Amino acid sequence: MNIYKGSDFKTSSFSNIDPVPCCVAVARAPDGSVAVKHSQNDDPAKILEFNKDEWDAFVKGVKAGEFDV
Repeated sequence: MNIYKGSDFKTSSFSNIDPVPCCVAVARAPDGSVAVKHSQNDDPAKILEFNKDEWDAFVKGVKAGEFDV
């Protein structure tokens, strides 16, 4: 069972910069885990899932600029 089915996915405010939508959407589950998907693709097999600790580490890295190239 996909715990994110029917979840309120939120789309990034930076997603619509191009004329072609390249949208990233995220949803948080009650247990703190986070799902990431393309906003126009609801295929459960294409949803990435991260537990709370993984997501927190990712967000911390983004804020610290660890992913700037």
